[in-house]
Amino acid sequence: MNTASADLLTRLARPEVRELPAYNAGLSSEVVRQRYGVTHVARLASNENPFGPSPAVANALAGLAASASIYPDANCHALRAAIAGRTGAQAGEVVIGNGSENLLEVLCQAFLSPGDRVVTLVPSFGLHDIYPRMMGARVQMVPVTPALEFDVDAWCAALTNGPQAPKLAMLSNPSNPVGCMLDAQAFRRLVQAAPRETLLVIDEAYYEYARLSPGFPDALAELRAQQRPWIVLRTFSKAWGLAGLRVGYRIASNEKLVQMLDRVRTPFNVNLAAQTAALAAWGDPAHMEMSVRETVAQRDALAAQLRALGVVMAPSAGNFLFLNLQRPNGPVAEALLARGVIVKPWKEPGYEHFIRVSIGSAEDNALFLQAFKDVLALAA
Repeated sequence: MNTASADLLTRLARPEVRELPAYNAGLSSEVVRQRYGVTHVARLASNENPFGPSPAVANALAGLAASASIYPDANCHALRAAIAGRTGAQAGEVVIGNGSENLLEVLCQAFLSPGDRVVTLVPSFGLHDIYPRMMGARVQMVPVTPALEFDVDAWCAALTNGPQAPKLAMLSNPSNPVGCMLDAQAFRRLVQAAPRETLLVIDEAYYEYARLSPGFPDALAELRAQQRPWIVLRTFSKAWGLAGLRVGYRIASNEKLVQMLDRVRTPFNVNLAAQTAALAAWGDPAHMEMSVRETVAQRDALAAQLRALGVVMAPSAGNFLFLNLQRPNGPVAEALLARGVIVKPWKEPGYEHFIRVSIGSAEDNALFLQAFKDVLALAA
Protein backbone atom coordinates (compact mmCIF):
# COMPACT_ATOMS: atom_id res chain seq x y z
CA MET A 1 0.00 0.00 0.00
CA ASN A 2 1.38 3.43 -0.92
CA THR A 3 1.81 6.25 1.57
CA ALA A 4 -1.14 8.27 0.24
CA SER A 5 -3.55 5.34 0.68
CA ALA A 6 -2.25 4.65 4.18
CA ASP A 7 -2.66 8.31 5.14
CA LEU A 8 -6.22 8.32 3.77
CA LEU A 9 -7.17 5.25 5.80
CA THR A 10 -5.73 6.84 8.91
CA ARG A 11 -7.91 9.91 8.39
CA LEU A 12 -11.01 7.80 7.71
CA ALA A 13 -10.63 5.68 10.85
CA ARG A 14 -12.30 6.72 14.08
CA PRO A 15 -9.94 8.76 16.29
CA GLU A 16 -10.19 6.20 19.08
CA VAL A 17 -9.07 3.39 16.76
CA ARG A 18 -5.98 5.24 15.56
CA GLU A 19 -4.53 5.27 19.07
CA LEU A 20 -5.33 1.67 20.06
CA PRO A 21 -2.46 -0.73 20.70
CA ALA A 22 -2.58 -4.12 19.00
CA TYR A 23 -3.41 -7.06 21.25
CA ASN A 24 -0.32 -9.19 21.88
CA ALA A 25 -1.47 -12.66 20.83
CA GLY A 26 2.04 -14.13 20.63
CA LEU A 27 3.60 -16.56 18.14
CA SER A 28 2.18 -19.82 16.85
CA SER A 29 4.05 -23.08 17.34
CA GLU A 30 4.60 -23.44 13.61
CA VAL A 31 6.20 -20.00 13.33
CA VAL A 32 8.56 -20.86 16.18
CA ARG A 33 9.50 -24.19 14.55
CA GLN A 34 10.27 -22.53 11.22
CA ARG A 35 12.04 -19.49 12.63
CA TYR A 36 14.25 -21.25 15.19
CA GLY A 37 14.61 -24.73 13.70
CA VAL A 38 13.29 -26.55 16.76
CA THR A 39 11.24 -29.74 16.65
CA HIS A 40 9.39 -29.63 19.97
CA VAL A 41 7.69 -26.43 21.09
CA ALA A 42 6.51 -25.83 24.66
CA ARG A 43 3.50 -23.53 24.39
CA LEU A 44 3.64 -21.67 27.70
CA ALA A 45 2.32 -18.26 26.67
CA SER A 46 -1.45 -18.54 26.34
CA ASN A 47 -2.58 -20.34 29.52
CA GLU A 48 -3.94 -23.29 27.59
CA ASN A 49 -4.89 -26.60 29.21
CA PRO A 50 -2.16 -29.18 28.41
CA PHE A 51 -4.56 -32.04 29.16
CA GLY A 52 -6.97 -30.97 26.44
CA PRO A 53 -10.74 -31.33 26.54
CA SER A 54 -12.80 -34.25 27.71
CA PRO A 55 -12.81 -37.29 25.40
CA ALA A 56 -16.55 -36.65 25.14
CA VAL A 57 -15.74 -33.63 22.97
CA ALA A 58 -14.15 -35.72 20.23
CA ASN A 59 -17.13 -38.07 20.27
CA ALA A 60 -19.57 -35.18 20.03
CA LEU A 61 -17.73 -33.56 17.12
CA ALA A 62 -17.43 -36.76 15.09
CA GLY A 63 -19.67 -36.56 12.06
CA LEU A 64 -20.55 -32.92 12.62
CA ALA A 65 -19.51 -32.04 9.06
CA ALA A 66 -22.89 -33.24 7.82
CA SER A 67 -24.49 -30.34 9.69
CA ALA A 68 -22.03 -27.69 8.50
CA SER A 69 -24.57 -26.22 6.05
CA ILE A 70 -27.03 -25.42 8.85
CA TYR A 71 -26.91 -22.26 10.92
CA PRO A 72 -26.25 -22.83 14.62
CA ASP A 73 -28.78 -22.02 17.33
CA ALA A 74 -28.46 -18.23 17.59
CA ASN A 75 -29.42 -18.29 21.26
CA CYS A 76 -27.46 -21.40 22.36
CA HIS A 77 -30.53 -22.71 24.19
CA ALA A 78 -29.12 -26.11 25.17
CA LEU A 79 -25.81 -24.74 26.44
CA ARG A 80 -27.44 -21.89 28.33
CA ALA A 81 -29.82 -24.30 30.03
CA ALA A 82 -26.97 -26.62 31.02
CA ILE A 83 -24.92 -23.76 32.49
CA ALA A 84 -27.95 -22.36 34.30
CA GLY A 85 -28.68 -25.75 35.84
CA ARG A 86 -25.25 -25.99 37.47
CA THR A 87 -24.71 -22.35 38.45
CA GLY A 88 -28.12 -21.58 39.90
CA ALA A 89 -28.82 -18.92 37.28
CA GLN A 90 -31.89 -18.63 35.11
CA ALA A 91 -31.29 -19.52 31.47
CA GLY A 92 -32.31 -15.98 30.53
CA GLU A 93 -29.46 -14.62 32.66
CA VAL A 94 -26.79 -16.55 30.72
CA VAL A 95 -25.05 -15.20 27.61
CA ILE A 96 -22.73 -17.26 25.38
CA GLY A 97 -19.99 -15.66 23.31
CA ASN A 98 -17.18 -16.38 20.88
CA GLY A 99 -14.69 -16.51 23.74
CA SER A 100 -14.44 -14.11 26.66
CA GLU A 101 -13.07 -11.37 24.40
CA ASN A 102 -16.30 -11.37 22.38
CA LEU A 103 -18.28 -10.99 25.59
CA LEU A 104 -16.11 -8.04 26.65
CA GLU A 105 -16.47 -6.43 23.24
CA VAL A 106 -20.27 -6.71 23.25
CA LEU A 107 -20.40 -5.37 26.80
CA CYS A 108 -18.42 -2.27 25.86
CA GLN A 109 -20.47 -1.73 22.70
CA ALA A 110 -23.70 -1.91 24.68
CA PHE A 111 -22.81 0.34 27.60
CA LEU A 112 -19.91 2.68 26.88
CA SER A 113 -20.03 6.09 25.23
CA PRO A 114 -17.24 8.61 24.63
CA GLY A 115 -16.15 10.16 27.92
CA ASP A 116 -17.48 7.40 30.18
CA ARG A 117 -15.10 6.29 32.91
CA VAL A 118 -13.91 2.69 33.32
CA VAL A 119 -11.82 1.39 36.22
CA THR A 120 -9.64 -1.67 35.77
CA LEU A 121 -6.38 -3.23 36.91
CA VAL A 122 -2.80 -2.78 35.72
CA PRO A 123 -1.12 -4.91 34.60
CA SER A 124 -4.21 -6.31 32.95
CA PHE A 125 -5.68 -8.54 30.28
CA GLY A 126 -5.14 -6.16 27.37
CA LEU A 127 -8.75 -6.13 26.18
CA HIS A 128 -9.94 -4.74 29.53
CA ASP A 129 -8.19 -1.57 28.38
CA ILE A 130 -8.43 -1.79 24.57
CA TYR A 131 -12.19 -2.37 24.20
CA PRO A 132 -13.28 0.53 26.48
CA ARG A 133 -10.86 2.87 24.69
CA MET A 134 -12.25 1.66 21.37
CA MET A 135 -15.61 3.09 22.46
CA GLY A 136 -14.04 6.40 23.53
CA ALA A 137 -14.17 5.70 27.27
CA ARG A 138 -11.55 7.00 29.72
CA VAL A 139 -9.78 4.10 31.43
CA GLN A 140 -8.39 4.51 34.94
CA MET A 141 -5.84 1.81 35.75
CA VAL A 142 -5.32 0.75 39.37
CA PRO A 143 -1.83 -0.75 39.86
CA VAL A 144 -1.08 -3.80 41.95
CA THR A 145 1.01 -3.23 45.06
CA PRO A 146 4.82 -3.61 45.01
CA ALA A 147 4.20 -7.09 46.46
CA LEU A 148 2.06 -7.86 43.36
CA GLU A 149 -1.22 -8.04 45.27
CA PHE A 150 -4.51 -6.20 44.77
CA ASP A 151 -4.40 -2.71 46.26
CA VAL A 152 -7.83 -2.75 47.84
CA ASP A 153 -7.55 0.78 49.27
CA ALA A 154 -6.64 2.17 45.85
CA TRP A 155 -9.53 0.30 44.25
CA CYS A 156 -12.03 1.68 46.75
CA ALA A 157 -10.69 5.18 46.17
CA ALA A 158 -10.94 4.82 42.39
CA LEU A 159 -14.52 3.59 42.66
CA THR A 160 -15.70 6.35 44.98
CA ASN A 161 -13.62 9.44 44.13
CA GLY A 162 -14.14 11.84 41.26
CA PRO A 163 -17.07 13.83 39.91
CA GLN A 164 -18.28 10.95 37.74
CA ALA A 165 -19.04 7.42 38.90
CA PRO A 166 -17.40 4.75 36.74
CA LYS A 167 -19.78 3.36 34.11
CA LEU A 168 -17.94 0.02 34.30
CA ALA A 169 -15.54 -1.52 36.79
CA MET A 170 -13.65 -4.43 35.20
CA LEU A 171 -12.07 -6.67 37.78
CA SER A 172 -10.33 -9.95 36.97
CA ASN A 173 -10.21 -12.33 39.92
CA PRO A 174 -7.73 -13.94 39.92
CA SER A 175 -5.78 -11.34 38.02
CA ASN A 176 -4.38 -11.99 34.57
CA PRO A 177 -1.38 -11.71 34.14
CA VAL A 178 -0.33 -11.43 37.78
CA GLY A 179 -2.33 -14.29 39.30
CA CYS A 180 -3.10 -12.50 42.56
CA MET A 181 -6.51 -13.05 44.12
CA LEU A 182 -9.05 -11.08 46.08
CA ASP A 183 -10.28 -13.13 49.03
CA ALA A 184 -13.91 -13.05 50.11
CA GLN A 185 -13.48 -10.18 52.56
CA ALA A 186 -11.60 -7.96 50.09
CA PHE A 187 -14.05 -8.78 47.31
CA ARG A 188 -17.00 -7.83 49.51
CA ARG A 189 -15.31 -4.57 50.40
CA LEU A 190 -14.85 -3.63 46.74
CA VAL A 191 -18.40 -4.55 45.84
CA GLN A 192 -19.79 -2.44 48.68
CA ALA A 193 -17.55 0.50 47.71
CA ALA A 194 -18.74 0.58 44.10
CA PRO A 195 -21.51 3.09 43.31
CA ARG A 196 -24.85 1.48 42.53
CA GLU A 197 -24.84 3.02 39.05
CA THR A 198 -21.54 1.28 38.21
CA LEU A 199 -21.85 -1.97 36.28
CA LEU A 200 -19.53 -4.47 37.97
CA VAL A 201 -17.78 -6.78 35.51
CA ILE A 202 -16.06 -9.69 37.27
CA ASP A 203 -13.80 -11.62 34.92
CA GLU A 204 -13.37 -15.15 36.32
CA ALA A 205 -11.58 -16.73 33.36
CA TYR A 206 -9.49 -18.75 35.83
CA TYR A 207 -12.35 -19.54 38.21
CA GLU A 208 -11.89 -23.32 38.16
CA TYR A 209 -8.25 -23.03 39.24
CA ALA A 210 -8.85 -20.31 41.82
CA ARG A 211 -11.53 -22.35 43.59
CA LEU A 212 -8.71 -24.49 45.01
CA SER A 213 -7.16 -21.45 46.72
CA PRO A 214 -8.32 -20.89 50.33
CA GLY A 215 -10.56 -17.85 50.70
CA PHE A 216 -11.54 -17.49 47.05
CA PRO A 217 -14.92 -15.71 47.05
CA ASP A 218 -18.22 -17.03 45.76
CA ALA A 219 -18.78 -14.03 43.49
CA LEU A 220 -22.22 -15.13 42.33
CA ALA A 221 -23.51 -15.51 45.89
CA GLU A 222 -22.07 -12.15 46.92
CA LEU A 223 -23.42 -10.31 43.90
CA ARG A 224 -26.86 -11.90 44.01
CA ALA A 225 -27.32 -10.26 47.42
CA GLN A 226 -26.77 -6.83 45.81
CA GLN A 227 -29.42 -4.57 44.31
CA ARG A 228 -27.18 -3.43 41.50
CA PRO A 229 -26.17 -4.41 37.94
CA TRP A 230 -23.36 -6.94 37.61
CA ILE A 231 -22.01 -9.58 35.29
CA VAL A 232 -19.60 -12.49 35.85
CA LEU A 233 -17.52 -13.78 32.92
CA ARG A 234 -16.16 -17.31 32.65
CA THR A 235 -14.75 -19.34 29.80
CA PHE A 236 -14.37 -22.79 28.28
CA SER A 237 -10.91 -21.87 26.94
CA LYS A 238 -8.85 -22.64 30.04
CA ALA A 239 -9.89 -25.39 32.44
CA TRP A 240 -12.32 -26.95 29.95
CA GLY A 241 -9.67 -27.17 27.22
CA LEU A 242 -11.56 -25.53 24.35
CA ALA A 243 -9.37 -22.52 23.53
CA GLY A 244 -9.35 -23.38 19.82
CA LEU A 245 -13.14 -23.33 19.55
CA ARG A 246 -13.75 -20.03 21.37
CA VAL A 247 -16.60 -20.34 23.86
CA GLY A 248 -17.16 -18.00 26.78
CA TYR A 249 -20.18 -17.42 28.97
CA ARG A 250 -21.40 -14.86 31.42
CA ILE A 251 -24.03 -14.76 34.10
CA ALA A 252 -25.85 -11.46 34.47
CA SER A 253 -27.75 -9.84 37.31
CA ASN A 254 -31.00 -9.93 35.34
CA GLU A 255 -32.51 -10.66 31.95
CA LYS A 256 -32.79 -6.97 31.07
CA LEU A 257 -29.01 -6.71 30.99
CA VAL A 258 -28.86 -9.76 28.70
CA GLN A 259 -31.40 -8.18 26.36
CA MET A 260 -29.19 -5.11 26.02
CA LEU A 261 -26.24 -7.29 25.08
CA ASP A 262 -28.31 -9.28 22.59
CA ARG A 263 -29.09 -6.07 20.70
CA VAL A 264 -25.44 -5.57 19.73
CA ARG A 265 -24.00 -9.09 19.47
CA THR A 266 -23.95 -10.81 16.11
CA PRO A 267 -26.85 -13.30 15.78
CA PHE A 268 -24.69 -16.41 15.27
CA ASN A 269 -21.68 -15.49 17.39
CA VAL A 270 -21.06 -19.08 18.60
CA ASN A 271 -20.68 -21.65 15.85
CA LEU A 272 -22.14 -25.14 15.78
CA ALA A 273 -18.91 -26.97 16.61
CA ALA A 274 -18.23 -24.65 19.54
CA GLN A 275 -21.71 -25.13 21.00
CA THR A 276 -21.51 -28.90 20.54
CA ALA A 277 -18.06 -29.17 22.11
CA ALA A 278 -18.90 -26.93 25.06
CA LEU A 279 -22.02 -28.92 25.86
CA ALA A 280 -20.05 -32.18 25.76
CA ALA A 281 -17.25 -30.77 27.92
CA TRP A 282 -19.76 -29.39 30.44
CA GLY A 283 -21.17 -32.89 30.75
CA ASP A 284 -17.81 -34.25 31.96
CA PRO A 285 -16.77 -32.12 34.95
CA ALA A 286 -14.61 -34.95 36.27
CA HIS A 287 -12.14 -34.50 33.41
CA MET A 288 -11.97 -30.77 34.04
CA GLU A 289 -11.43 -31.29 37.77
CA MET A 290 -8.60 -33.76 37.10
CA SER A 291 -6.80 -31.36 34.77
CA VAL A 292 -7.18 -28.48 37.25
CA ARG A 293 -5.80 -30.49 40.18
CA GLU A 294 -2.82 -31.69 38.12
CA THR A 295 -2.13 -28.20 36.79
CA VAL A 296 -2.23 -26.62 40.24
CA ALA A 297 0.16 -29.29 41.55
CA GLN A 298 2.51 -28.64 38.63
CA ARG A 299 2.24 -24.87 39.21
CA ASP A 300 3.21 -25.17 42.85
CA ALA A 301 6.10 -27.50 42.05
CA LEU A 302 7.46 -25.20 39.34
CA ALA A 303 7.08 -22.16 41.60
CA ALA A 304 9.11 -23.90 44.33
CA GLN A 305 11.88 -24.76 41.85
CA LEU A 306 12.00 -21.17 40.56
CA ARG A 307 12.12 -19.73 44.07
CA ALA A 308 15.06 -22.02 44.79
CA LEU A 309 16.83 -20.20 41.94
CA GLY A 310 16.07 -16.88 43.59
CA VAL A 311 13.34 -15.87 41.14
CA VAL A 312 10.80 -13.36 42.44
CA MET A 313 7.21 -14.03 41.40
CA ALA A 314 3.64 -13.11 42.22
CA PRO A 315 1.37 -15.42 44.20
CA SER A 316 -0.82 -17.21 41.66
CA ALA A 317 -4.33 -18.63 41.85
CA GLY A 318 -4.38 -19.30 38.10
CA ASN A 319 -2.65 -21.72 35.75
CA PHE A 320 0.37 -19.46 35.21
CA LEU A 321 3.20 -17.67 37.00
CA PHE A 322 4.24 -14.01 36.68
CA LEU A 323 8.01 -13.80 37.05
CA ASN A 324 10.04 -10.69 37.83
CA LEU A 325 13.23 -11.10 35.81
CA GLN A 326 14.68 -7.87 37.18
CA ARG A 327 16.01 -7.22 33.68
CA PRO A 328 14.40 -6.44 30.28
CA ASN A 329 12.16 -9.34 29.31
CA GLY A 330 12.66 -9.17 25.53
CA PRO A 331 16.11 -10.81 25.33
CA VAL A 332 15.08 -13.52 27.80
CA ALA A 333 11.89 -14.34 25.87
CA GLU A 334 13.87 -14.43 22.61
CA ALA A 335 16.49 -16.76 24.09
CA LEU A 336 13.71 -19.07 25.31
CA LEU A 337 12.12 -19.08 21.84
CA ALA A 338 15.43 -20.21 20.38
CA ARG A 339 15.19 -23.18 22.75
CA GLY A 340 11.61 -24.00 21.72
CA VAL A 341 9.83 -22.39 24.69
CA ILE A 342 7.13 -19.77 24.15
CA VAL A 343 6.40 -17.50 27.12
CA LYS A 344 4.69 -14.11 27.21
CA PRO A 345 6.92 -11.09 27.84
CA TRP A 346 4.72 -8.37 29.34
CA LYS A 347 4.74 -5.07 27.44
CA GLU A 348 2.70 -2.70 29.60
CA PRO A 349 4.78 0.26 30.80
CA GLY A 350 6.42 -0.50 34.12
CA TYR A 351 6.20 -4.27 33.67
CA GLU A 352 8.66 -4.85 30.82
CA HIS A 353 10.84 -6.91 33.17
CA PHE A 354 8.13 -9.55 33.77
CA ILE A 355 7.22 -12.68 31.84
CA ARG A 356 4.09 -14.78 32.25
CA VAL A 357 4.67 -18.52 32.08
CA SER A 358 1.73 -20.87 31.59
CA ILE A 359 1.72 -24.22 33.35
CA GLY A 360 2.02 -26.93 30.72
CA SER A 361 2.66 -30.65 30.77
CA ALA A 362 5.33 -32.02 33.09
CA GLU A 363 7.60 -32.42 30.05
CA ASP A 364 7.12 -28.83 28.89
CA ASN A 365 7.53 -27.43 32.39
CA ALA A 366 10.84 -29.28 32.69
CA LEU A 367 11.92 -27.98 29.28
CA PHE A 368 11.14 -24.42 30.37
CA LEU A 369 12.98 -24.80 33.66
CA GLN A 370 16.14 -26.11 31.98
CA ALA A 371 16.01 -23.48 29.23
CA PHE A 372 15.43 -20.77 31.81
CA LYS A 373 18.42 -21.94 33.84
CA ASP A 374 20.54 -21.89 30.67
CA VAL A 375 19.45 -18.35 29.83
CA LEU A 376 20.14 -17.13 33.36
CA ALA A 377 23.59 -18.71 33.28
CA LEU A 378 24.43 -16.98 30.00
CA ALA A 379 23.34 -13.63 31.41
CA ALA A 380 25.28 -14.02 34.65
